[in-house]
Amino acid sequence: MDFLKSAVASAISKDPPFPYKFGDRLSVAQSIWALYNGTKREDGSDCSIFAFDITTDRSRLPLARNAVRKMRTLRHPGVMRIHDTVETETYIYVATERVTPLAWPARRKSLSAETSKWGLFTVANTLSFINDEASSIHGNIRLSSVYISQSGEWRLGGFEVLSSMKDDDAIIYRYGSFTPECGVYAPPEIAKSSWDAIKRHPLSAVDSYDFGIMVFELFNGCFVTSDQIGQTKNVPPSMHQSYKRLLNANPKARLSVSHFRDQGRRSGGFFETPLIRLSEGLESLGLKSDGEREEFLSELDEVSEDFPEEFFCVKVLPELLKSIEFGGGGFKVFASVMKIGKKLSEEEWETRLTPVFVRLFSNPDRAIRVCLLDNLPNMIDHLSQKIVNDKIFPQLVTGFTDVAPLVREQTVKSVLTIITKLSDRTVNGELLKHLAKTSNDEQPGIRTNTTICLGKIARNLGTNTRQKVLVAAFARSLRDPFVHARNAALLALAATSDLFNDDDCAGRILPALCPSLIDREKLVRDQANKCFDIYLQRIRKYGNSLPDTVIVPPTAMSVNGTVPRIGTPQNDNAGWAGWAISSFTNKIATASGDMQSKSAKPQPPKNDRSSSMPPAADSSRPLGSASTLHRQAVTGTSTPAPTRTPPPEQLFSNPPEDDEEIDDAWGDMAEGDFFDAPSEYKPAVAPPVTFDDGGEPDFEGWLNAQAQSKSKAPLPKGLNKPSGPPRTTTTGSLGSGAGSKKLASTTAKPKPPPAMKTISTKPKEAAADDDWGDAWD
Repeated sequence: MDFLKSAVASAISKDPPFPYKFGDRLSVAQSIWALYNGTKREDGSDCSIFAFDITTDRSRLPLARNAVRKMRTLRHPGVMRIHDTVETETYIYVATERVTPLAWPARRKSLSAETSKWGLFTVANTLSFINDEASSIHGNIRLSSVYISQSGEWRLGGFEVLSSMKDDDAIIYRYGSFTPECGVYAPPEIAKSSWDAIKRHPLSAVDSYDFGIMVFELFNGCFVTSDQIGQTKNVPPSMHQSYKRLLNANPKARLSVSHFRDQGRRSGGFFETPLIRLSEGLESLGLKSDGEREEFLSELDEVSEDFPEEFFCVKVLPELLKSIEFGGGGFKVFASVMKIGKKLSEEEWETRLTPVFVRLFSNPDRAIRVCLLDNLPNMIDHLSQKIVNDKIFPQLVTGFTDVAPLVREQTVKSVLTIITKLSDRTVNGELLKHLAKTSNDEQPGIRTNTTICLGKIARNLGTNTRQKVLVAAFARSLRDPFVHARNAALLALAATSDLFNDDDCAGRILPALCPSLIDREKLVRDQANKCFDIYLQRIRKYGNSLPDTVIVPPTAMSVNGTVPRIGTPQNDNAGWAGWAISSFTNKIATASGDMQSKSAKPQPPKNDRSSSMPPAADSSRPLGSASTLHRQAVTGTSTPAPTRTPPPEQLFSNPPEDDEEIDDAWGDMAEGDFFDAPSEYKPAVAPPVTFDDGGEPDFEGWLNAQAQSKSKAPLPKGLNKPSGPPRTTTTGSLGSGAGSKKLASTTAKPKPPPAMKTISTKPKEAAADDDWGDAWD
């Protein structure tokens, strides 16, 4: 719509369209032009607009037209660049690159001496080109004819009377005196006669004299009267002699601008400055040798404060970036780039540096990659999260698997810098996969740095990822043969102690820390003790907050409708085992039939405290001894029970248990989970011992009972003859299995008792009992 409006407005006014917008007007003295800041309508790029009002200053219209024509045809780096021009009956518009008048900083005296010399050298080069190669006279050299571009370079303008001496009807002859304040800047030979006098004198005489006045004006801020001509106030001493020769009253003895420049470039001359050398060698930076490049960069660091910031940003910076990207500039050039980058705004960073850095990360050159990783902390604040996550990180991860250890190590270190710019999906996915590889790297330093990295980015990981990754990673590092890797794991665990739940602390972390307490290195032992104390205090605090018990009291009812009391201890010492003893003896008293083992090797006894209890026995009935109970079980007869109660350890030797209730109580346990006794353990099977009337052991009765038992029951499993299954009939048998003991009821055909062996009545020795017990193994 804006374009249509402007087109319609232009058609109505019959004026050609001008594709630039006017901005603020700038103050310019001693000029026929009005200067405005402007922007291009198409892309919004900056420009400057010089406007000449024909209606108010028609007498100088030939000067304005001559300036436009010369700006179009004259091409030189020191000449102001022109974009577009428009001329109507009322105005002339000239759009150029964005510039500001040099008179502003000169009058404020804000230019350093080195910068002023560098600018004078630039103007001298341009004038030398106009005088010598173009065979022309500028005729309007003064401070108001020089402008500063966005790059900080000085541009020459004021071409109102620029004329070629090859033209017989040059404009300078007729309109030379139409320039503003011409009498102040006119050389003596012109002031005495007319502009036709230039035909009789050297071509460069007029411009040399005006250039000398500009030198004084530059270092002093202004030029008022002709009495100031030739004064050396504030002019650099090394320039005095040449400066005075520029202002010689005799035009034939006057020093030309070209000679002035050449004298300054001599050894020790006033134009032999680092700024001038750098500006000349900047364009060929990519072609310089390593030695020349290092010399150039060292001088660049020395004069970084003297150079105009604009020149660094617009001219120096692009050349340095080209040298890095295409000319192998190396880390020194990159350091200079980062130093200049500190002076850039966020917008300039995004437009000038970010695209180059993204391209450099895709460069396979290791030297460039290391430079980028080293300087990543200085640039990360200027990079958006989208740029880092989508463009830089996919290229950066190639360093995790690079064959050069230096690249892998620097890549691991860079994770701490970019972690805040990565998405959660990238952090918990691809990044951890690469860190898992570097945690097993062949270089111990890389393994150590990976552990440190995981500890520092732990809070950026997801909650589920922490539990899965961190504990496993740190536990593996605790077993690392490199001492500093183990120490790093301990430091990381101590720093992240608040990130793990209490179950992981007690079940996974504390067991993993224990071997470090006796590490061979004191450094590791000391840190392990500190870390262990941190987790132990946390577990103790958590343990104190737990309830005393979570066991639900049984609610089963007895036969008569009352809740049975499971073991009522007579005193405090028997409180924990009273119910187990009573339940055990009650079950033994009800057992009948022959004993038969289902396993060749007896297992260590299980103390099932949660099995079902039989109905409570009459409290008036005395408990039988173990020997009496055993005799009842073997003979199947009831004998009077003695009043003496056996000790608990004898009762727990072989407790019978129900099959399904025991399985439910312990749960599904893998083989070896609970019964994980050493191979040397052999449970002793103590035969029941009876006593005679005198209180002495009745060995003869015991032997008779054994013989009777063997005649009724088959031998234990493993000792039977391979003649077939036993044919005895039993109402209940107690067997021991690998995970539980079961009571089973089987029915078999009767079988004749085996042949009786002659049994000696002589008491057996202790070794004989042990050998008998070995048969259960």
